[in-house]
Amino acid sequence: MTKLAKRPPAVAGMFYPSSEQELRSVIDQSFRNTKFGPGMPPPILEKRRIYGMVTPHAGYAYSGAVAANSYYQISAGDFDTVVMVGPNHYGIGSGVATMKAGIWETPLGQVEVNGEMAAEIAKKSGIIDFDDFAHSRDHCLEVQLPFLQSIKGRFTIVPIVLIMQDMDTAFDIGKAIADTVADDPEKTMIVASSDLTHYEPNVMAHEKDTELIKAVLALDVLKFYAVLERMDVSACGYGAIAAVMVAAKNLGATRGELLKYATSGDVTGDTGAVVGYSSVVFV
Repeated sequence: MTKLAKRPPAVAGMFYPSSEQELRSVIDQSFRNTKFGPGMPPPILEKRRIYGMVTPHAGYAYSGAVAANSYYQISAGDFDTVVMVGPNHYGIGSGVATMKAGIWETPLGQVEVNGEMAAEIAKKSGIIDFDDFAHSRDHCLEVQLPFLQSIKGRFTIVPIVLIMQDMDTAFDIGKAIADTVADDPEKTMIVASSDLTHYEPNVMAHEKDTELIKAVLALDVLKFYAVLERMDVSACGYGAIAAVMVAAKNLGATRGELLKYATSGDVTGDTGAVVGYSSVVFV
C-alpha cells in the first residue's frame, strides 16, 4: 500500500492555535458568537439543501466568528467530500492547481485528499494541474479544515488554488466541479475561501463589499466581475467565489444568503484600514 505524502500545517500557531485543546476552544467560541448560538453542538435542527458557501480565511481572531456562521448552516448536511477553492496568495506553482493524493494535517487530525474526484474535475476542466507545491504554503484552504473537522467526523477534500482568477477560468472550474458531482450532489460541499476588501477605511469597505455581495447573492457572475472592476474591489479570492457561484447555480442553487458580514475593524476597533469578511450559503 502506497504511503500518502503529508501536507503539514503551514500556519498553525499563526492563523489559528497550534494546540488541539486551544484550537477546539477557539472554534467553540467562534460558534457561540454566531447569530445561531449558543454554539456547537447541536447542529441546526432543520436540514437544508445547501449547494455551496463562501467563507473568509483570515486569522480566527479576526474572521472566525464570521466563518462559523456558514459552517453552522452546513453542519447538518450529509456530505462526505469538500471541494475547496481559494486564491494562491504566494503565486507559486501552477496557475490552477489541485492534488492527486495526500494527507493534510491540522492539530485536530488528518484529512485525506480525494484523488479520484480531483482527477475527474481536472479531466473535465482541462486547465487544472496536479501540483503539490502550489498548496505547500498557502493558508486559504488550511484554515477551513479545523472548522470542517469540528462539524464532521470523516471526510475527504479536493483542494484547488488559483493564480488565474479571470472569468473564463471561473466558469471552466465551476462547470467542471458541477459536472463531476452532479450524480450525487448532496455528498459534496463546495467551499469558496476568500476575504473581501483589503486595507481600506471601514466605510469604503462596507460600500464596496455591499455591492459585490449583491452580485454574489444573485448568482450573477457577469455583474460580480463588473463590480470588481468598476469599484476596484480587492477581494483576494474573487475567482474562487465566482467558480463556486457557477458550480452552485449549475447544480440548482437559485440564490445566496448572507449570514454575516464584518470587518477586522469590528474586532480591533481600528477602522482606518480594514479587511472585509462574509459568510454566504447558496441555496
